[in-house]
Amino acid sequence: MKGTYLGEFEEVVLLSVAIRSGDAYGAAVTTEIEQQMGRSVNLGAVHSALHRLEEKSLLTSRLGGVTQERGGRRKRLYTVTVAGRRALEEIRQLRNQMWDAIPTTAWT
Repeated sequence: MKGTYLGEFEEVVLLSVAIRSGDAYGAAVTTEIEQQMGRSVNLGAVHSALHRLEEKSLLTSRLGGVTQERGGRRKRLYTVTVAGRRALEEIRQLRNQMWDAIPTTAWT
């Protein structure tokens, strides 16, 4: 594996692929992020992140079938790997641990 460090955007892209389960291609992932986070996302940035995540073995991809709506072009569909799921679980655990460590006095 190339590395397991994930930036915030890579984490969001990886989560979006997991949410789209089976229908995760660039435009769908972009739409998912925009809907979940309420912010505009550049399709090129999503494609770059998908490529990096695949290089890190956190995602795999395959070509989908030919569709009329895409002029006969195939979609590249992404799936979260076991390593990707593990990375997301570790991030979630670390974030929860850090949130739990905040003393109640920090909010006053």
